[in-house]
Amino acid sequence: MCPPRTSPLQNRVLPTGEVVADPARGMFTGNRGILPFTEGRLGTSRWKHQHWIICDLTHPKGRYHGPMPARAWTPLFFLDEAVGLAAGHRPCAYCRPDAYRRFKAAWATAHGPMGHQDMDRLLHTSRVTRNRQQVRHSAECSVLPDGTFILHDNQPHLLIGNVARRFTLKGYDAPTDRPTAIVEVLTPAPTVATLRAGYQPELHPSA
Repeated sequence: MCPPRTSPLQNRVLPTGEVVADPARGMFTGNRGILPFTEGRLGTSRWKHQHWIICDLTHPKGRYHGPMPARAWTPLFFLDEAVGLAAGHRPCAYCRPDAYRRFKAAWATAHGPMGHQDMDRLLHTSRVTRNRQQVRHSAECSVLPDGTFILHDNQPHLLIGNVARRFTLKGYDAPTDRPTAIVEVLTPAPTVATLRAGYQPELHPSA
């Protein structure tokens, strides 16, 4: 029998796209394929396919295989759905069919009808470079939809109404006024358009 782990696995995803080690799981899990660990840390790979999805933690249909499976997808964890979207994921059609249908309908309004493979191809080019750097863009903050993540004072902030809330691994800080200038946007541009078209992500209670 293997001894219990004394430190958390590197499987917590930030709005900046980084994957870090933290004991809290957050509200959602998800995956990008099989990502092997070495002594609890990920290797070079951060994805094995372009289908980056956001899944339910409980997986009522029985597809969860534990935190470090040998031959199944590697679970990653998000504070909430807005964080998963900022990192370039989308709702899973298998375990979150209602969320997927709402996301797909809003996506169709923003971009035209697409199947999940075309959606994921467009998302992939808009979320990460070949050397694993997050793709970011600039926009006028006042016109960004709720649920978008921006970089403000060099920290990720979630936009909700007239305020911005700084992200932490445990939740969101107290609200501050929404910036009024051009800002650096962390959420991929196609997803921002989908949020603008009406998709509402599920947010952490601290938001």
